[in-house]
Amino acid sequence: MHIRPVPFDHPDAVKLNDQVQAEYAERYEDDGDATHLDARMFAPPLGLYLIAYDERDRPVATGGWRTQDENDEGYTDGDAELKRMYVVPEARGLGLARRILAALEDDARAAGRVRMVLETGTKQPEAVALYTSSGYEPCVKFGYYRFHELSLCYAKAL
Repeated sequence: MHIRPVPFDHPDAVKLNDQVQAEYAERYEDDGDATHLDARMFAPPLGLYLIAYDERDRPVATGGWRTQDENDEGYTDGDAELKRMYVVPEARGLGLARRILAALEDDARAAGRVRMVLETGTKQPEAVALYTSSGYEPCVKFGYYRFHELSLCYAKAL
C-alpha cells in the first residue's frame, strides 16, 4: 500500500467520494453528506487530500483536511477539519484509515493548524472507534450538521 496526495477533483478521489456518499446515503437513509466541498479547499497549504493505493494501484482509501478558522458554523481559529475519511469494504481492517489519519494530522500540524476537528455520525461506529482510539474527544458541535441529532463532533489538539 502507498499513500499519495491528489487533488480533491482527481478521478480516483471522485470515485471514492461517490462510494462514501453512497454509504452515507444507505446508513442514514438520505442523499449523503450535503457539506459543500471543492478542490481548492484541500490544496496545500490550506489543506491536503490523500489516497491510499493497493499493490495493483487501485484506490482503496481516502481522507483530507481543510483549513477552518472562527466562523458562524462553530469553528475556531487554527482548526483543521478532517473530511471524507473512507476505506473501501475489501480493504477495511488493514490499518489504512489510521495511517491516513496520522499523515493528515502531521501535515495539518506542519501547516500551523492547532486542532483537528471532525464530524461523524451515530450510525458510523467504526469511525467513532477509530477517532476515540486516536485521541479525539467529543467537542461542541460545528459545521453543516451541528443541529442534527445524529451528528457527533470530535476534536484533538495537534
